[in-house]
Amino acid sequence: MNDHIQPDGSAEHEHDHGALGDAEFAEFMELAAEEGFDLEDVEGAIEALGHGPLPVLAVVGRPNVGKSTLVNRIIGRREAVVEDKPGVTRDRVTYEAEWAGRRFKVVDTGGWEQDVLGIDASVAAQAEYAIEAADAVVFVVDAKVGATDTDEAVVRLLRKAGKPVVLCANKVDGPSGEADASYLWSLGLGEPYPVSALHGRGTGDMLDQVLEALPEAPAQTFGTAVGGPRRVALIGRPNVGKSSLLNKVAGEERVVVDEIAGTTRDPVDELIELGGKTWKFVDTAGIRKRVHLQQGADYYASLRTAAAVEKAEVAVVLLDAADSISVQDQRIVTMAVEAGRALVLAFNKWDTLDEERRYYLEREIETELDQVAWAPRVNVSARTGRHMEKLVPAIETALEGWETRVPTGRLNAFLGELVASHPHPVRGGKQPRILFGTQAGTKPPRFVLFASGFIEAGYRRFIERRLREEFDFEGTPIHISVRVREKRGRKK
Repeated sequence: MNDHIQPDGSAEHEHDHGALGDAEFAEFMELAAEEGFDLEDVEGAIEALGHGPLPVLAVVGRPNVGKSTLVNRIIGRREAVVEDKPGVTRDRVTYEAEWAGRRFKVVDTGGWEQDVLGIDASVAAQAEYAIEAADAVVFVVDAKVGATDTDEAVVRLLRKAGKPVVLCANKVDGPSGEADASYLWSLGLGEPYPVSALHGRGTGDMLDQVLEALPEAPAQTFGTAVGGPRRVALIGRPNVGKSSLLNKVAGEERVVVDEIAGTTRDPVDELIELGGKTWKFVDTAGIRKRVHLQQGADYYASLRTAAAVEKAEVAVVLLDAADSISVQDQRIVTMAVEAGRALVLAFNKWDTLDEERRYYLEREIETELDQVAWAPRVNVSARTGRHMEKLVPAIETALEGWETRVPTGRLNAFLGELVASHPHPVRGGKQPRILFGTQAGTKPPRFVLFASGFIEAGYRRFIERRLREEFDFEGTPIHISVRVREKRGRKK
């Protein structure tokens, strides 16, 4: 059953076991067999959680060509908003998908058009932000309409970016439409794949080609392997002082904040000396809300933030301490957590607060940011430079937690004590137990626990809280997956 165990202990096979080495993996599988678990299921659970950062696929194209419908088809559920009317804002622009056993992320830029900027400018801005984060691109064209001037503009952008491109000729509902798709060879992007995103026709062949285009891991290799600078995404809602903070830590005016929402410009990645180390800061400033562009600015900001977070190891979320914590602030924090990045909360404009505002801010943090109480917090002033020296220790603490690995033996000793002292509540006359577990991956820490029955969400949160206390997982999200042992004799 242990097809993956190889005597040479090669890196490739260690990767198959997630964070487990070959000897630890073999020992763990013996334990799983003794407890009556299906070994294929156990191996699959470890492999599913053992991956590092996932490769990113961007879906780009002009409005109303079926991008969001295609995204829903790729991820296998109706999650991206599909609406004929342009201007539909979404909380999320990044989704996780799987095809033929390969996992990857999808960045959706579908269904949005900004008339004020003009269609060409808005499509180019969307495409640029998405391509920034991507390892490969699906370019969606309406085969019924054919290639337009806007499509040609996106092609020029794709050629400049140099990313692998899969050309999707959408709205080909039958064999008669395949002739229309063949005309798209003229775009010079290679073979157009005829697809009906609405009905699913041809999507399998297109996704096979997507897997050919995607690397096994993101093109961005993080700096620790070769001693390079760690990557920090500076994110937050518009006008909280991201550029001011970057300029302050850089010691010079490096970043100009653009007044026009959605303006396309090169990403600002700055090498900065801070706390005796060199860091690479990925700035996401340059997008501000105006009343008549509000929806567009929010949507572009979401794309820009997603691009920065995908390129980073740690996200520093900047919040305006003088303002109430907004829904937008919470969405940005959630985006960083869902992306699995280390997290630091930085409250800007702290020097402007009086005692009353500080009191109410503490209450807001307790209620509105309770889900990330584990994130290090620094109170800073981008204007005066106050407490900037505290930023580096907070980032280092978060990265340390993000990379922490608990040996399987120590984890199971901890779980045994935990279950003995705080057993799962009895439900329906049964008391499920955590039998054993392992940490399948890091960056962020990912655990798979094996149980005798269904483990309630409240008890999972309790386990996560105790894991944090015991092993110092400060500043990092933790992913916990629970597999339940099937009744003996069910499988023949």
